[in-house]
Amino acid sequence: MKTKKIILTAVCILLILIIVAGVLFKISKSRTFQFWGGLTNRVNTSEKVVALTFDDAPNPQVNEVLSVLKEKNVKATFYEIGENIEKYPQEAKAIVEAGNEVGNHSYSHQRFLLKSVAFAEKEVQETNELIRSTGYLGEITFRPPNGKKLFSLPWYLHKNNIKTITWDVEPDTFAKNLKEGDEKTEFLVKNTLENTKPGSIILLHPLCASCASDREALGRIIDELQAKGYKFVTVSELLALKQ
Repeated sequence: MKTKKIILTAVCILLILIIVAGVLFKISKSRTFQFWGGLTNRVNTSEKVVALTFDDAPNPQVNEVLSVLKEKNVKATFYEIGENIEKYPQEAKAIVEAGNEVGNHSYSHQRFLLKSVAFAEKEVQETNELIRSTGYLGEITFRPPNGKKLFSLPWYLHKNNIKTITWDVEPDTFAKNLKEGDEKTEFLVKNTLENTKPGSIILLHPLCASCASDREALGRIIDELQAKGYKFVTVSELLALKQ
């Protein structure tokens, strides 16, 4: 009987650990919750405003994206990786000179799951310093790489009054099984239009060499949302509408 009780206890503990691990995994990738400080994936507003955001800046494709934004008279928020700023300093400065907003996307783009607070501090502060070196003077918000965070990162951001920004519209997530080309471009446009609502934060990935479809979709997304009466604002401008 004693052996059976030990086995049963062990099984129960294992099941509890599995359940806890599953819950923590879901929390780690949540776009709407974190343990400390809260986060923003969209803003509740009746105004037809949206924030257009890009991850993984800067890189050689920046100028092509900036040309589209200039043509459409739109400002966006670029979430920058510290290592990329070091590689492409001129492109990083061009983003700022064009009047866009800049956010922090970590130094090395690692997932912040089993990482220390010291690691989070180093990643955030090094990138903030690099962002300031480009001439950017505005508030710097933070977007976790791949949206992943658990304990150390939210704690550090909360203690240092740094806002965490995720998103509620990301068509690339649902386009992974599509082939590159016109089909994907059409999907990106359609998915964005179907899911955008007042106060949305839209995440696109037009800044990688293989992301031609995102770059092709960008101008059309802007045109079609503007035709629906939407105005594009930066993340900070959108947050100012938060009730």
